[in-house]
Order: sequence, then structure tokens, then C-alpha cells
Amino acid sequence: MELRHLRYFTAVAEERHFGRAAARLHVTQSTLSTQVQALEREVGGPVFVRTSRRVELTEAGELLLAEARRTLAQADRTLSVARRSVSGEIGAVRIGFSGVAVLEGVLTTDLRRFHRARPEVELSLTELPPAAQVEGVREGALDIGYSPGVGLDGVHDLTVIRRARTSLSVAVRHDHPLAARAAVTEDDLADEDLIVFAADEDEETVLARLRAAPGVRRARLRPVAGTLGVLALAAAGAGVAVVPTATERVTLPDLAYRPLRGTLAGVDVVTISRPDELSGPVRAFLARPA
Repeated sequence: MELRHLRYFTAVAEERHFGRAAARLHVTQSTLSTQVQALEREVGGPVFVRTSRRVELTEAGELLLAEARRTLAQADRTLSVARRSVSGEIGAVRIGFSGVAVLEGVLTTDLRRFHRARPEVELSLTELPPAAQVEGVREGALDIGYSPGVGLDGVHDLTVIRRARTSLSVAVRHDHPLAARAAVTEDDLADEDLIVFAADEDEETVLARLRAAPGVRRARLRPVAGTLGVLALAAAGAGVAVVPTATERVTLPDLAYRPLRGTLAGVDVVTISRPDELSGPVRAFLARPA
């Protein structure tokens, strides 16, 4: 039994006339009769009593009509759900992000735009270091990443789009000697314990750029996998945090910020996604207005 058999049967049952049902379905009356006969063979008996003037339902036909209406309604709902998912109206988008994407307003702007346009799509957010975002998008655990654009030169299988440029600052405890400076240079960091947002010491982010900077090579580098963790350690005097300048919007007791000058002057904020994305909601999220 196919859905079209049930649709033809329901039309005849509601119209009580083969000619009117055929016109409603935009098929010939002979085609409709053939399909109803096929349905009756499946059922094992008649579903209609045909007279010269009307068509009446048999007892089996009455029972079949109730079930057919439920089945057709569920099929229509199923098709509607699938279509809405393909068009991006419902579903889910899983986003990994670094704090800089929030503080620069890139992520929050995108979230607001998308939520207003498609409020039924579920948005899930997880703060992750850049390398973990790349891995998550690549393996399908995430749909989109919002990350500093450092250490992504070798990522050729994903789509990386520059969204903003941010400068760098240092965050220190208020009584640290660097807090007395108007600005801090890379040479000033040479003998400091540096705290950086990264998953581990091998992550190719700002951490790698710090290691390569001539004035910083003697510094001890400490990766921390969380923006607030980085700031908390700096405020406690456990080291000097290197952070995007937008992080200065986060105020903590005893924490001071100073601009960082030199070759480490800034980093890009980028989005990371799959080039062959199939999810309707994710495609809709990525389709930012020009």
C-alpha cells in the first residue's frame, strides 16, 4: 500500500463521487478507479459500495478512512519537518568559540541576526581553544568555530574566513611592575611567566608566535584552556597574560591591562566551517548578509 492509494481513497470517501474526486486530484476517473481497485485488493475486500448516484463506505472503508486520515496527516507533518530542516528553519547549530569572538562582537552579532530570523533553531555554544575547534569541525562534533586566526595556515580542508582584526594587550596584577608602564613591549616580557589561552603547549596559536618573538624566547609560557582562567591567574599574580585587547571589557579585582607593542600587535578573528556543509540550519547560519 502506498500513500497515493490512501490519498485517492480519502478523496473518494470525502467527495462520495468518483468524478468529483478525480477532478480534485487532477487525475482521470479511470486512473482513480484503478488505484482504488488496487487498494481493495490490498485490503482483501471492497471499501466502497457503488451505486448509480453515490458512493458509500463499507464498514471496512469507514475504519480505513479514520486510519488513512491519521496516516496522511503524519506523512504531511514528516515531510514538513524535513523541508523545514533543509531550509534551515529548524534543527541545531553547534558552535565552538574563543572569548575574543564574543568580546569583539563577531559571534554575538551573528547569533542575534540568526536567532531573530530563525528562532526555532537550537544554538549550542562551547568555549574551546582554536585547535579543538578545528578538530571538532573536521570530525563533525562542531558545525562552526569562532577562533583567533593564528596557526591555521595549514588548515586547507576547511573554510576559514577572516571576520575581524584585534590588537593584543597584557593583563597583570595591579601591583606588577608592568602595570606602571603606559605600554608593554615584547622585550619587557622576556623574563616573565606568560599565560596564554591555549589547550596545551603544542597548540599553534598566539603561543607559537610568542615563542618565535626574539624578545620573548626566554619567557616561560603557560597555556590555559579558558579566558576567565587566564585572567584569574594574572589577577592572582601568577604571571602576565597575553590577551586580545577586547578582553579589557572584562574587569576583575586587582587586574590591570596595558597595550602590547611590537610584532605581536594583533591577530585575526576567523570563522571555521566545512566547505561541503549539508545541514540546512548551518548553511543558513553561514549565509551572512553582504
